[in-house]
Amino acid sequence: MIKYTPDHEWLKVEGDIATVGITHHAQDALGDVVFVDLPEVGKTYAPKDIAGVVESVKAAADVYMPISGAITEVNEALRADPALANSDPLGAGWFFKVKLSNPAELDALMDETSYTTFAANT
Repeated sequence: MIKYTPDHEWLKVEGDIATVGITHHAQDALGDVVFVDLPEVGKTYAPKDIAGVVESVKAAADVYMPISGAITEVNEALRADPALANSDPLGAGWFFKVKLSNPAELDALMDETSYTTFAANT
């Protein structure tokens, strides 16, 4: 299951772990990504907490935690090669994985159809 946020993050949920990254729309708006600041493994976040930063040649943007949970893993490959966020934002360019503490929060997020409509109007 993949869900999307109004802040242009995506979550791929597998069991109680969600992989999180930025959407195609976000990376298009940012331009060439040159740096990412990833969260600390083990740290717990609430929804809307700032979990990281992505910097591009155009701007810097916060990456928000879409749901409550603890960081289980970060994408070290992205830290070494931030351009993965542009070339494969929904795959190799993922940012972090989080263990869900309240799966019911997923119900408030958008599915792909809703997000596509939302992104087209932003």
